[in-house]
Amino acid sequence: MLGNIDIKLIIQPIIYIIIGIIAYKIIKGIILKASHHANKRISEQRKQRIQTINTLIINIVKYIIVIFVILAILSTLGINVTSILAGLGITTAIIGLAFQDMAKDLIAGFSILSEGNFEIGDTIEVDGFLGEVVFMGLKTTRIQHFNGSTYIVANRYMDKVKNYSLTNTLAIVDIAVAYEEDNERVTKVFNKIIEELKGKIPNATGDLRLLGVNELADSSVVYRLVVETEPAKHYETQRFLREELKKRLDKENVKIPYNQIEVHNGK
Repeated sequence: MLGNIDIKLIIQPIIYIIIGIIAYKIIKGIILKASHHANKRISEQRKQRIQTINTLIINIVKYIIVIFVILAILSTLGINVTSILAGLGITTAIIGLAFQDMAKDLIAGFSILSEGNFEIGDTIEVDGFLGEVVFMGLKTTRIQHFNGSTYIVANRYMDKVKNYSLTNTLAIVDIAVAYEEDNERVTKVFNKIIEELKGKIPNATGDLRLLGVNELADSSVVYRLVVETEPAKHYETQRFLREELKKRLDKENVKIPYNQIEVHNGK
């Protein structure tokens, strides 16, 4: 009888370990196979995100299997597993209270990675900070402004994000023209410039359009021109258009007003 008990104490733990290893390999294989099929239809950045999620899920599965195998072995050895689980429950509750913010970050990070609302390389705005996403982790996200500064945000605060890279953006340029200029002539000049700039505007996905008079300001008539651009490229296009419009309006002798101060000498 003693010999049988000894064999049981040796064989059963080995069986549990083998079952755990097999279960881990099967689940891991299913996860990797599913992601392999998905990777054929997605971008490189999405592949990186899926790889991160896969690593996280596989690690979670591994730890769960290890815990179950250990508990099964302890039960075989005659140890009261119920009391251990109760103790683990209390310990987990204490740890959860101490690290609840970190837990929120990890959950939010997993949600960000899985939903794909933004990716590395996207231009986003968070809390008024505009920049390019340079790092995405489970705990934090890093956004780099165009001046080089980096904004590091805990993922639990990434609930309100403006993403400028999901769709094409609109470059908007307002040009002030003096009141004494004839409106019909100015419109013809703008249309001529639009024809000359066809195919020459950087990042443009459509044609430059004149919307007409946008504002009657104190000392000028403001005309608005717009063109659709590639995602987050509107700033660059707006700078190009302002330079070209100024140069070409000067060539056409269309007056662009500027603030002037008249000084009268009293007698």
